Amino acid sequence: MSHASGTFEVQLTPQDTGDPGLGRMTLDKQFHGELEAVSKGQMLSAAGEVKGSAGYVAMERVTGTLHGKSGSFLLQHSGTMDRGTPSLSVTVVPDSGTDGLAGLKGRMAIQIDAGKHSYEFEYTLPDQGRTAL
Repeated sequence: MSHASGTFEVQLTPQDTGDPGLGRMTLDKQFHGELEAVSKGQMLSAAGEVKGSAGYVAMERVTGTLHGKSGSFLLQHSGTMDRGTPSLSVTVVPDSGTDGLAGLKGRMAIQIDAGKHSYEFEYTLPDQGRTAL
């Protein structure tokens, strides 16, 4: 398992859903650190009846360089807030890696501290030196 970490900025742009109980946003991110990349994505969210309870799903395409290997991949987000207690899963969509990131598998943890975003990315890439039989 390999590890990458760094910071990122995110811009969320609300979209009209026609339903006040559902939210939709576009995502634009800029990653820094061991993942130097940009991403674009879509997010859907909804809030529960109890304050502090909500959920969201998102998909984003990340394009850039991970530890010197260039390509793109997709991230799938699934998050819930249960009366203020967060749970988040961000995983690489299987077989979504391209070019130098083909075969990428992994999970990303996102931290927000005082409004600053950072990531910890645990991932694997296939052995580039192996040949298929």
